[in-house]
Amino acid sequence: MSTVLQAKERKEFRHSALKAIRDTGNIPAIIYGAKVDNKPVSISSADLTKTIRQVGRNGVISLDVDGSKQDVVLTDYQEDSIKKEIIHVDFLAVDKSSKINVDVRLVLVGEAAGVKDGGVLQQPLHQLAVTSTPDQIPQQIEVDVTNLQVGETLTIADILYQGTFTINHENDEVVASILPPKQEEEINAGEQQAGGHPDNEEGRETTPE
Repeated sequence: MSTVLQAKERKEFRHSALKAIRDTGNIPAIIYGAKVDNKPVSISSADLTKTIRQVGRNGVISLDVDGSKQDVVLTDYQEDSIKKEIIHVDFLAVDKSSKINVDVRLVLVGEAAGVKDGGVLQQPLHQLAVTSTPDQIPQQIEVDVTNLQVGETLTIADILYQGTFTINHENDEVVASILPPKQEEEINAGEQQAGGHPDNEEGRETTPE
């Protein structure tokens, strides 16, 4: 059962109209998808926060646009860099039985044995591209690194079977590794950060198949 989020269709697109929407605690949004026409809507900021808390960042939401319901997933959002408030949201219209491509956050859990021995934990991937039906998209993919020793690596092959979704990466692609202590100084701090967190860590690019 999807959580219902109320939305109103937007007919007015001038800057002043967008400002008026935001001034009343609402957020402009767009619904898009392969089988629907792009539809501009507005939603309550408080309701969106509550809904995401209920279904999760990647959950399926039933968007009720003036009485007409459409299953959607939140694919992207824009944030005001100063106030840190969401100012625009993109919803992808989905059919629960059709698979879509999404990016899901990759999280390393546990304290690696190799780190306790002085090694340096590297995480080259912070997001994984997966294909899944909307209701099976994981909130995040976790990799336990507790037993990882100095010089060892974990690859996609080690995390393939975590749910009913497909990970679209080569099996030998490295997700975590422990460098020996002596190599740490040789790695430039800038390079070490090269694969760092994406600007919008929660965000996912999503495309209907």
